[in-house]
Amino acid sequence: MLKMQRILCPVDFSEFSDRAYEYALSFARHFGAKVFVQHVTEPVVVLPRMYVSPQLIDQVYAEQDAGAEEKIHELTAKRSLKDVEYEVVLDRGPVADSILQFAEDKDIDLIAIGTHGRRGLDRIVLGSVTERVLRTARCPVLGVHNPAQVTPETQEEPVQIRKILFCTDFSDNSPRALEYAFFLACQYKAEISLLHVLERSGGSKSLEAEKQDTLERLHSLTPDDVQRCVTVAPAVRAGQPYQEILEHATENQTDLIVLGVRGRNAINLALFGSTTYRVTQLGSCPVLVVRT
Repeated sequence: MLKMQRILCPVDFSEFSDRAYEYALSFARHFGAKVFVQHVTEPVVVLPRMYVSPQLIDQVYAEQDAGAEEKIHELTAKRSLKDVEYEVVLDRGPVADSILQFAEDKDIDLIAIGTHGRRGLDRIVLGSVTERVLRTARCPVLGVHNPAQVTPETQEEPVQIRKILFCTDFSDNSPRALEYAFFLACQYKAEISLLHVLERSGGSKSLEAEKQDTLERLHSLTPDDVQRCVTVAPAVRAGQPYQEILEHATENQTDLIVLGVRGRNAINLALFGSTTYRVTQLGSCPVLVVRT
């Protein structure tokens, strides 16, 4: 059974992590979840004792922690947290390791993370921390790469999820991700599209016949209770999967894409660098990556 009780939002105070924080709050409000706002201070380069003392390193860490606490206070002050349970977490260590370890220790249900960090990486490459979290975390990871939006203070909910796109290849990776897609669609009362992309290989069936067969398979994926809850729109396209997914998302003004991937022991850079990586890297809306 799916649950959404504990959400982790790592922040580096970039505009992208600010936006991920807004999504974390939105999910928390809809599901009654607790949010952990985590900032990780990377280790200071340790020099020989003749150059720097342990006391000086401790002082540097203390100043970094104080600065981080102040910035987190500014971040939480932007949006009312009166209806959300939250906890601020300050860690020291390698950033990706600290995020992943905290998620394991606290049995986190979702990680919401900005995909472009403070180092100014552009759209060509995901941040190394984000990529590792996406590839390795056991729980679903929401990658958010659009910056925080300037909205009127009176607008309580800066995150609107009206249209969800679920992409399936009918593999064993899909069912759990589909559960999350339906789960979110029903909670947000969002329309959901079920998309399969045909990669033509010169088979005996005509394209139209193959599309029709695929549409029937997509229709069969929706339980009756979900059909009563939200509008479900199956769709079939032909071409390069990541390109068709992105085009479909743009054409339909999608607010969230949901993708299923294999368990972390089976994921390597080459696999993750294909459809999932490119959709997360190049899309215009957040992507929820769900592991089997």
